[in-house]
Amino acid sequence: MTSVSRPPRALPRVVPAEAFADVPADRFLAVLEAVTMVLTLPGRAAERVDALVVPTGQGEDWRLADAIRAWESGPTLRHLLVAGTNPAERTYRPLTLDRLRGLGLRRVDGVVLQAEPATDTGRQARWIVDRVRGLGIDSLALVVSPYHLVRVYLTVLRACDDGGLRVPMVPLPVVVAPDAPVPETGASGYLTGIGPVSASR
Repeated sequence: MTSVSRPPRALPRVVPAEAFADVPADRFLAVLEAVTMVLTLPGRAAERVDALVVPTGQGEDWRLADAIRAWESGPTLRHLLVAGTNPAERTYRPLTLDRLRGLGLRRVDGVVLQAEPATDTGRQARWIVDRVRGLGIDSLALVVSPYHLVRVYLTVLRACDDGGLRVPMVPLPVVVAPDAPVPETGASGYLTGIGPVSASR
């Protein structure tokens, strides 16, 4: 019997402990407060928002698939905003209605796609704020992978603040298996190469 060698698992992007050595305690506590606030906002509030917003990237079509399922089952939603992806990513694909139809999109009225690629989360956030203001959106849910949620939420919040925009924003994390590899990197968003999670001990 021939053995099959497996390529080594890629490690996720993590911040090493030494990177926090010079961070003042008050700044570190402010980050922890922000993380706690974002992660404890009630997800059920997303059932009453005006728009779903999906910042795409990392080849994570599961963000789009979850948002499309919610969009198709939520007839009171008026808008589905989909921010573009960085064209420098290996998994980059143009954002088109045909691509979204392939993921189950049927209702296209109210769907707005970012025409130009976005090279970073900040550009996505500024586009989101411009669309929210221009379309008169009064509340939104951010649909993104859990391990990216706090960063996206705070970046969009900052863009809202910079733009003088106040709008209720609900985090709506996508369901992702803890050991699912992120398509762009091959690494898990949660694990550090320790293998699949097992329920047995």
